[in-house]
Amino acid sequence: MDPNKSPSAPPAAWNSGEKSMMGQPPPPSYQEYPQYPGAGQPQPGYYPGHPQGYVPPPQPMGAPGYGQPYAGGMYPQGAQATVAVQPTTVYVTCAPLANPVPDYLGYSIFTMLCCCLPIGIAALVSSISTRDANNQGNAEAAQKSSRRARNLNHTGLGIGLAIIIIWIVMSVVVRNQ
Repeated sequence: MDPNKSPSAPPAAWNSGEKSMMGQPPPPSYQEYPQYPGAGQPQPGYYPGHPQGYVPPPQPMGAPGYGQPYAGGMYPQGAQATVAVQPTTVYVTCAPLANPVPDYLGYSIFTMLCCCLPIGIAALVSSISTRDANNQGNAEAAQKSSRRARNLNHTGLGIGLAIIIIWIVMSVVVRNQ
């Protein structure tokens, strides 16, 4: 098959040396804004022919041309060069706590299955968030979630025991009548 006749081949009149503007006008030329103070005047650190903010690299002492006129202007002897550094992304990771806070996960599962389902589910969620906070190294959040899980578990166990005791008492009273 001839590659020039494939459906994705450019037309025969295509000139690959020219750039196509795709029917769009050229971008506007750079204009200085005279309403800003100091516009049109060279700023400190401005070197003609270079982008704004360009700082020439320092030359080592003893290098030919040190202290001599430089491509962007005079580079005085002994002056320090200013280097602009782009900020980089910093990833901070936390290690798990050395002494993890108790998460009461087993107690939460027992409360959920055997005592009081709604309070047991809330206690289970708090237990899991305690475990996550322990793994992320967040001691304050781990303590808060652990305390909430413990209190919910105690409440659920108390409600469950109260329901069981009331059920036993009611069944004994009904049987004796």
